[in-house]
Amino acid sequence: MGGFTRFLEEKVMPVAAKIAAQRHLQALRDGLVLTMPLIIAGSLFLVIRWLPFDSWLDYMGSDKNLWGERLSYPVGATFDLIALIACFGIAYRLAEKYAVDALSAGAVAVSAFLLTTPFSTTITVEGVKEAVNVGGVVPTTYLGAGGLFVAILIALLSTEVYRFIIQKKITIKMPDGVPPSVSKAFIALIPAFFVITIFWLVKIFFEGTDWGNIHAAFKDIIGGPLENLGGSLGGTLVAVMAIQLLWSCGLHGASIVGGIMGPIWLKFTADNLAAYEAGKEIPNVISQQFIDLFVYIGGSGATLALVFAMIFFAKSKQMKTLGKLALPSGIFNINEPITFGMPIVMNPIMMIPFILTPIAMTIATYIGMETGFAPKTAGIALPWTMPVGFGGYMVTGNKIMGAVMQLINFGIAFVIYFPFFKMWDNVKYKEEQAAK
Repeated sequence: MGGFTRFLEEKVMPVAAKIAAQRHLQALRDGLVLTMPLIIAGSLFLVIRWLPFDSWLDYMGSDKNLWGERLSYPVGATFDLIALIACFGIAYRLAEKYAVDALSAGAVAVSAFLLTTPFSTTITVEGVKEAVNVGGVVPTTYLGAGGLFVAILIALLSTEVYRFIIQKKITIKMPDGVPPSVSKAFIALIPAFFVITIFWLVKIFFEGTDWGNIHAAFKDIIGGPLENLGGSLGGTLVAVMAIQLLWSCGLHGASIVGGIMGPIWLKFTADNLAAYEAGKEIPNVISQQFIDLFVYIGGSGATLALVFAMIFFAKSKQMKTLGKLALPSGIFNINEPITFGMPIVMNPIMMIPFILTPIAMTIATYIGMETGFAPKTAGIALPWTMPVGFGGYMVTGNKIMGAVMQLINFGIAFVIYFPFFKMWDNVKYKEEQAAK
């Protein structure tokens, strides 16, 4: 145990700390957070639209279908714009790291993203045998989850070009008496021109290829392999293990790994939502809600079961009191009182179940959803703070087996944690007895 702890301290922790401090990953993480309130708000309308009462819309009479469609409007105005919003947010946060005008950097990044996005789409019109190409229309496929990876790439690259030009002082400097807002606009002029020119050339380049645009090229070359990795059981287990190892060192594993895996899982969420709204089979087992609501019940490490073990089975006064204090936040999947108060961080006994439990729950949930025992998540972006039972029921489209799968995972967590908890509880109990 001591050797493993030293390995974490000497080898894992320094590398993890450097990764956590990496500005691009921080910008990616913080920028994607900007999309969360909108996605959750849109999902609330989706929950209302698909309440578990088959006939509730019948009260609308002849307007039943119309109101069903109207309740989908906010979903389109949120999910179908996540790439655009993420592009602005990531560029904004990265510009902050470089101490340059973040607002201008975000606006320039959005412009570059739209520049590389084709302003045309093909639609099928009723009564017309062949598809019709419509110009002047930006397909929501590219503004939503389908364009998320390109939006991330452009946000990072455009901001790098933007800050480089500014830091080299290739700007228009206005006299001191000019208002700051006007001065910032002129400072951004030359960097914006460089960014727009670069991505204009990128657009022209891809128009000369078989792909036709950067979105198609990225999906073919990079997006497909990334999705295959993030959507597989093996890739998800690696991500979950990395999260737990980082937390074991006292680093926020979910934030660090989420900066890499978040865009992939978010896209799977949007794909599931599109299928759910269309009444089609939900395509993806893995999604952001799979991780948040089925694996991390009680927070990273799935510690809610541990809290219950502390409350009902602890002999030591310290563990029983800590369990009672941690229960209110644990119900809403917030577990810092446990990870740092027990502690689990750098604790050679409790680190083992802390790492093993989420891995076991990932495997169990994947098998359950892949075999049809439990329904897949419907793309409803509920907050990660949803309590166990309620979250599983709602996120699967009001399916009771979603809640059952969560309860099974809770039982798995309890079984894994219990023997290790009893060992730690005995240590604390002996300490208390010795103190008396």
